[in-house]
Amino acid sequence: MTDPSRSLLAMRTTAPLIQNITNYVAMNIAANVMLAGGASPAMVHAKEEASEFAGLAQGLTVNIGTLDAEWAECMVLAARAAQDHGTPWVLDPVAVGATGMRRALGQRLLALKPTVIRGNASEILALAGADTRGRGADAADGVEAAEQAAHALATQTGGVVAVTGAIDFVTDGTRTARVANGDPIMTRVTALGCALTGVVGAFITSGPIFDSTVAALAYYGLAGEVAAKTTQGPGSFQPAFLDALYAMTGPDLDEGARISTT
Repeated sequence: MTDPSRSLLAMRTTAPLIQNITNYVAMNIAANVMLAGGASPAMVHAKEEASEFAGLAQGLTVNIGTLDAEWAECMVLAARAAQDHGTPWVLDPVAVGATGMRRALGQRLLALKPTVIRGNASEILALAGADTRGRGADAADGVEAAEQAAHALATQTGGVVAVTGAIDFVTDGTRTARVANGDPIMTRVTALGCALTGVVGAFITSGPIFDSTVAALAYYGLAGEVAAKTTQGPGSFQPAFLDALYAMTGPDLDEGARISTT
């Protein structure tokens, strides 16, 4: 993939409406990140309207971070509606291996064949039923350790799996890509990973799923690099990151993206 700018331009041109069932911690930053990028976020999680809204949105993201029983049912209903309408949706299996409730929900959502699964290495391993050293939402496994599990999940769902870390790994079960953009300070701002899920959800509404996912990761990571150059710590990084997402052009992305494919 040599021109991620195509995916960025397509997303900004359509400004897709994305339904996000995400966690309390992530709602504000995820909405602001998506707005800065050019998408239209909607944080709709009420059980009474989630499936109806999924039928009219251009995309859906499901993040299981701050889980309860009612939200779990809402997630399943919305994912089923997205599947019925042919709407692309992204699963973010936050801390899926931590408890029985999360493991059970992860399998229910997996059966609804997410278009993209985005998680850290420990989450991808746990979702695939493999051993993991993960601790809550923190990754304790390297990205390389989850590559085989990612391939298996992509084959199982027919979708794309993105394992995010120092160097992101993306596969559709046949093709693979690695994205080396990003900065370590991004891990010091809460919910930036969750917000990335929303950006992936926006990108995949407007182009080939594999290419769009890779482009979303490069765009996000490159914005982090740009912001990190002018800030001294997490507090100043967050607003600079939003500005970098907003200001990035297609040529900027094509020049700065560090993507390798096989």
